[in-house]
Amino acid sequence: MNILILNHYAGSPYHGMEYRPYYLAKEWIKLGHDVTIVAATYSHIRTNNTNYSKKITRETFDGIIYLWIKTRTYKSSGIKRFFNMLDYIKGIYLIIPKLIKEKFDVVIASSTYPLDNYPAYIIAKKSGAKYVYEVHDLWPLSPMEIGGYSKYHPFILNMQWAENFAYKHVDKVVSILPCAEAHMQKHGLLTGKFAHIPNGISLDELSKNEPLDENIRSLIPSDKFIVGYTGTFGVANSLNTLLEAAAILQKINKEIFFVLIGKGPEKDNLTGLQKKLALNNCLILDAIPKNKVQSAIALFSISAIAWNNTPSLYRFGISPNKLFDYMYAGKPIIQAVEAGNDLVREADCGITVAPQNPQAMVDAIIKLYNMPAEERKRLGENGRRYVIENHSYDVLGRHFLNIIFRIK
Repeated sequence: MNILILNHYAGSPYHGMEYRPYYLAKEWIKLGHDVTIVAATYSHIRTNNTNYSKKITRETFDGIIYLWIKTRTYKSSGIKRFFNMLDYIKGIYLIIPKLIKEKFDVVIASSTYPLDNYPAYIIAKKSGAKYVYEVHDLWPLSPMEIGGYSKYHPFILNMQWAENFAYKHVDKVVSILPCAEAHMQKHGLLTGKFAHIPNGISLDELSKNEPLDENIRSLIPSDKFIVGYTGTFGVANSLNTLLEAAAILQKINKEIFFVLIGKGPEKDNLTGLQKKLALNNCLILDAIPKNKVQSAIALFSISAIAWNNTPSLYRFGISPNKLFDYMYAGKPIIQAVEAGNDLVREADCGITVAPQNPQAMVDAIIKLYNMPAEERKRLGENGRRYVIENHSYDVLGRHFLNIIFRIK
């Protein structure tokens, strides 16, 4: 098959997030298919953005064809980010005639926001291709519930029209969110058109893990019980919960130590809170390369992940990449969240506690600390086995293709 993915934010190991389109494409290519990804030159979540001057730049690496659409840059959500979206969508329309000539068998609209469904539908219709909408987040519900936008805001109205259009015309929805079907049906999706394929891990990439730099490794105590976090320092991650738990624990247990590794808009606030709480059992480090994350997690005794409980969007389920990194590393996990699914409980690889509750986090940490080492090892092995069997991209890629093949 010849597969087209429209994903504004698509990246790769060379560019940074988001990785899912790249890993799925690699698996499909291994199985004998051709894949083209249409992405924007600039995305706020990439580590290395492209800097091409032409409106459209074609690039091929690892067998995947990338078509980069020139878009303006932006620093935060707002009007410039919206214009960046429009640049991308306009760019797709400009190359629709060329894309139709490529005779794609499948067209996947996969940007976080739903506006790319309009050109995806046109390309699929004129090519006789199957049209798939891959849902990462529910838009416009996400900006409404997280950003406080009114449903009558012009931006929200346009996103709602696009979402409704997609559900009405799509051949299949593939959603990262396991519990979103009822919401989609309220907006026009027919029964039988929903499928769930979560995020995952690339076993090929994880096999290329590199040692942690000694100057970082030496900072992490080797004689302590390490509670570790790697990932984004953002509002949604509720890392203040971990620091407040550290403040409680430094008064009652000197053997427990916290290590937070990452970057993001909340880093200054976190370091400020660390000083305010006078924490001597916590280390906040800069982000490390993706290929060294497993080496960092290997130094943890347990891994922790937390969410802000304000957005009710988690009722549709979650599929966080960092959770899968923790599972693969074979470490027991504490997650603080209320969501429509509970992968930690399903995999029997740790403890789930209420979000934004430092005492609940403390109680879970103490429970794992006091647990026999063999029991902690069992939990870690459960997580590793679960993620390899259910979330490796070779498994997910085949599952995705099977769904496409079954489209009538």
